[in-house]
Amino acid sequence: MACADALETHYALVAQYLAQFPPKLQSQLVDQTGSYTALFTEPAECFASQFQEAIRWVQEGYHRQHWSHRLNFTLQVIERVGARIIPITSPDYPQQLKQISSAPPLLYVRGEIDSLHLPQIAIVGSRRMTRGGESNALRWSRFLASSGFVITSGLAMGVDGCAHRGALDAAAGKTIAVMATGIESIYPRQHAELAAQILDSGGTLITEFHPNENPLPTHFPRRNRIISGLSLGVLVIEAAVKSGSLITARYALEQNREVFAIPGSIHNPQSRGCHLLIKQGAHLVESADDIISELGGALAAVAATVKKTQLKQPILDQQEDDLLKILGFDPVDLDSLGRETNLPVEKLSELLVGLELKGIICNENGFYQRLT
Repeated sequence: MACADALETHYALVAQYLAQFPPKLQSQLVDQTGSYTALFTEPAECFASQFQEAIRWVQEGYHRQHWSHRLNFTLQVIERVGARIIPITSPDYPQQLKQISSAPPLLYVRGEIDSLHLPQIAIVGSRRMTRGGESNALRWSRFLASSGFVITSGLAMGVDGCAHRGALDAAAGKTIAVMATGIESIYPRQHAELAAQILDSGGTLITEFHPNENPLPTHFPRRNRIISGLSLGVLVIEAAVKSGSLITARYALEQNREVFAIPGSIHNPQSRGCHLLIKQGAHLVESADDIISELGGALAAVAATVKKTQLKQPILDQQEDDLLKILGFDPVDLDSLGRETNLPVEKLSELLVGLELKGIICNENGFYQRLT
């Protein structure tokens, strides 16, 4: 069986290096032949007449061996970084991703393969997140990972990175990073340590891009369709109206996945994308339990129960509790809070710093707002 798998992987990889053999045509021919191996080795006459010319062309391209140099380079990289190649015809290929219309012909994978088959929730959002967005990404991903979901995101700065870190903070939490580069290249470089932590924790790095491919602008939308395609649903933490996160959400809708969005302040430009999604029919979610309620049935398929880990709430003294009741979720400056509380500036500042250290509020350029 191992030899058969290796042969199928070989032919699947060769197919990617044949000129003018796009994924759509590959899919059509493999559907007809049943496998890449049959496509390259069975006589064309064995298949429907409308496919015979294309099959002959593919087999002729194989025998010319113009692909050999690139294939050898790829195999060297794969061996060096300890990755695997998974063709779409392999039982290891994630079934959730296989359902989408533009499924990648093959995947390059480092780390744990089994996670690809577990229920996943994608968490995406702005690279320029607010403190509130950072807190939500960490807390929600930790909660959802503790509840049994694998957290899938794009390894980008901002919300993506926090989503991965939140999952890593959960007991036995798993996370999958979908890359916009070749499997040996971590982008952004600042996340090299995060990528290593993902692998060390039993997580997964995955990409459709061949080794040595750089993070080109066109790669990111393609990566985003994989993020949504792997997942049961997409949670958008924060997003501007024109952002990659909304591209991921649109892919999710096209792929018949659930889309969730966290509402925010009307004054926060990073909330406007979420508000737009909600207007267009996305689920408005106010707690991670809302997602569990919607998708919890998927967890039941792999576990008898969903164990929820409640987030510990910090203990507040009476003055902190009183201040928190006054402080809202919209940003407010120190002078306005002073007028509402009638507290001396020194005492008010002391209380605000205490609440900030406890992760309950944030200070954005002198404006305070609640996070929880």
